[in-house]
Amino acid sequence: MPRRVRGTVTTVRVLSLVTNGRSRFYRQQIAGLRERGHTVDALAVPRAGTESDSRSVGAYARYYPRAFAAARRGYDVVHANYGLTAPPAVAQPFAPVVVSLWGSDLMGRYGAVSRLAARFADEVIVMSGEMAGLLASDCHVIPHGIDLETFRPLPRSVACAEVGWRSDRRHVLFPYPPDRGVKDFPRARRIVDAAADELDRAVELHTVTGVPHARMPWHFNAADALLVTSRREGSPNSVKEALACDCPVISTDVGDVAERLDGVSHSAVAADDAELAARLADALAAETRSDGRASVASLGIERQLDRVETVYRSALDTEVPRSR
Repeated sequence: MPRRVRGTVTTVRVLSLVTNGRSRFYRQQIAGLRERGHTVDALAVPRAGTESDSRSVGAYARYYPRAFAAARRGYDVVHANYGLTAPPAVAQPFAPVVVSLWGSDLMGRYGAVSRLAARFADEVIVMSGEMAGLLASDCHVIPHGIDLETFRPLPRSVACAEVGWRSDRRHVLFPYPPDRGVKDFPRARRIVDAAADELDRAVELHTVTGVPHARMPWHFNAADALLVTSRREGSPNSVKEALACDCPVISTDVGDVAERLDGVSHSAVAADDAELAARLADALAAETRSDGRASVASLGIERQLDRVETVYRSALDTEVPRSR
């Protein structure tokens, strides 16, 4: 059982269920909780080979009994990360359940699974107010935190030299691999081409494929703008990390992006291609960076971990015996 001081949980044993244990923001959160003294055992959906194998029906058929059995081992909290890991979490009667929904699990193909599981969880975490509005139950809005020491403004000329981009051109960063359909790279290509027509200098569009996360601060600082054309998002870390580097952001109105960009210079959300292209052209023509860092000052990793610990404390303060 967790140790308590005047009713406050100090350290907790957590069984963390996850579809993809390699997700950067997930590893970041787990590492932070462990550094604070919590025991976190991660159990990921098995992968037979390719990434798609971990999302197959067979993979979950193998995973669910393992997750249920693992919950018997004396954990204080079972934390299901991503909606498809939630069914065995809410079915087990051994420990309180926290369900974290990341975005596509609530707004995508299997949203009904996530919504149903959320009804039976002790506590639910979502990434944005938009996601909260899709649930019938109460929840905590806790965006993934960012490393404000790593993601910080750097001289653009130095960053361009570091990543090998020409400093005499405008550079737009599309922060995903181009083959991820929900991110809509073809639309990004159209918008950049239209924005380039409005400018008197060359504009290059860069995608993120195989770039180590540790290198991303250089890319954000070398870019004149970040362009997001996603059809749906929760609370995209790329937007928050770009803002921490004072990189302008132009985006479709998804997740919590409008909230993040509110009042930030040279940044905007827009609905149609023409408006996105116009706002992107404005950002590329500007002679100064954005002032986005101030808008994400409260989204550091430590603040996120504080709030997750508060959710664990709330789940443990529920004295009603669980029966599923």
